[in-house]
Amino acid sequence: MELFDTSTVLTRVLTSGVVMSIEKSDRELPGLERLLSKQTGRAKAALFNSRTGALHGALAGQGVGHGDAVSVTTTDRTTLAFLAWLGVTVTADGPAAYDHVSLTTENADRLPQLASAATAPALVVDLTGLGFGPAAAVLTDDTAVWARAERLKIFGAYDLRTMWTQEEADADLVPGVQFNYRLSPLVAACARMALTQAAMPAAAHGARS
Repeated sequence: MELFDTSTVLTRVLTSGVVMSIEKSDRELPGLERLLSKQTGRAKAALFNSRTGALHGALAGQGVGHGDAVSVTTTDRTTLAFLAWLGVTVTADGPAAYDHVSLTTENADRLPQLASAATAPALVVDLTGLGFGPAAAVLTDDTAVWARAERLKIFGAYDLRTMWTQEEADADLVPGVQFNYRLSPLVAACARMALTQAAMPAAAHGARS
């Protein structure tokens, strides 16, 4: 994304006065969720402020936690260390709990194709490589997986309802502990612009340098 475009997006978000994900009037996070759902063909999207947060959400969404064993598609040292911290054992048995796609400025235009090859119940899309800070998403067609992933976040979709209504949205989904995994609207806005531009024909926004 060009510096001018980045500046325009940041100015729009900052002048809106909505720079935190707990604001009821935020439009940037829902906008990125809709775009990711459209490009991946998944019904639901949960946004996170890190790849490991999204991995946690993908597993928690399927009820995987301490003491469980799962097959995973990402086996880098960071992922394995994080899973060990969660108390989850990696096994080669059975289908993978999630598929994983890491986007960069070079492959962002191929997200629909990359997502079409995914078969696991959850798809983790790492947006960090787009260059605007740690960001990731969990995409799924299973509403229960999405709901549990959202519930893992402090001030996720369910907590926002509780804040404004003072009524518990779904007591059965309350986790034992929540994490500060919420994504900034500023990062969401920039990631959405990058993905939108990547999907456009090169002639529409100039050739890439």
